[in-house]
Amino acid sequence: MISFSPTEEQQMIVKMVQQFANDEMRKHYRECDESGEIPDRIVNTAWQLGLVSTSIPEEYGGGGGEHSAITGSLIAEELAWGDLSIAMHILCPALVVNSILEMGTDEQKKKYLPAFCGDNYKAATAALIEPKFGFDPYSLSTTASLKDGNYVINGQKCYVPLAADANLLLVYAAENGNTQGFIIEKGTKGLEVGGRESNMGIRALATYELALKNCRVPKENRLGGGGGCDFNRILNCSKVALSAMAVGVAKAAFEYSRDYAKERVAFGEPIAARQAIAFMLAEMAIEIDATRLMSWEAAWKLDRKEEATKETSLVKTYADDMVVMVTDRAVQILGGHGYIREHPVELWLRNGRGFATFDGMAIV
Repeated sequence: MISFSPTEEQQMIVKMVQQFANDEMRKHYRECDESGEIPDRIVNTAWQLGLVSTSIPEEYGGGGGEHSAITGSLIAEELAWGDLSIAMHILCPALVVNSILEMGTDEQKKKYLPAFCGDNYKAATAALIEPKFGFDPYSLSTTASLKDGNYVINGQKCYVPLAADANLLLVYAAENGNTQGFIIEKGTKGLEVGGRESNMGIRALATYELALKNCRVPKENRLGGGGGCDFNRILNCSKVALSAMAVGVAKAAFEYSRDYAKERVAFGEPIAARQAIAFMLAEMAIEIDATRLMSWEAAWKLDRKEEATKETSLVKTYADDMVVMVTDRAVQILGGHGYIREHPVELWLRNGRGFATFDGMAIV
């Protein structure tokens, strides 16, 4: 049976992340969006909370905590409530860390995980999305072929967060028609980082295009070694993380528009008393809670090592629609004020609109 009561440890983690999101992220998210930069101080403060390193086993220098999709979902929601760009930046190294924890060989864990257990933030990222119409993560144009003990990778990627600063990249490519991951170190010949992308949303998160031109990677760097990785599980973990983040963004928009509607007086009464506004707020609250419960169910199945493709696919599709609906209605509730930068709902709408294209950009 699914339990709806977080453990004592999970409650402590959620409280800690909520405080950080409120005290740090909410104070700076607008200036980060305007400038396109996230202060190192905020990132390093978040890193010291151990949100990524805690689940790394003690033998590699980590906290030795349980790697849980449910706990990851709780963290992702609260951080995204604070700000989506900052949340994705903070959790970007988990794209490599969690994938190696789940699928890596003992040698890969020993070689790469200790680097993420220090006091300072270490940038790492993953590259899945490709710049083409009809992108399918199970049918990639980027290819990897084994030649003379090395994998030769060719292709193009986009929406790769922190690619310019990352010391480690997990690049997904098609090997004999199957999607596999390849660990590539910064400076590898044939790995070329393009210019920073200019996006409608997540403007504070630096994303880049990536070109791989006969990029040679040792066969030992194939995620999972000779047996490869279960890419379907990795993608399922990503769908849960993104769904939880969508809940966080939607919750932020709902709370702001709800409070605005209670305070904004028109024709002698708060606009929240108007049936049209009240019904919109009610539906927004219902959809947020429904998505959260669906994401918890999918995460629960992942933690039990059960097949969860159906659940993760349903919640990701539902969350993509939900977050656009909620953030758009938040803009409507504020009326003309919703369209100006004085209020954050326009930012949340821009960020929410991108979830349908964020495949593989977060993971629990």
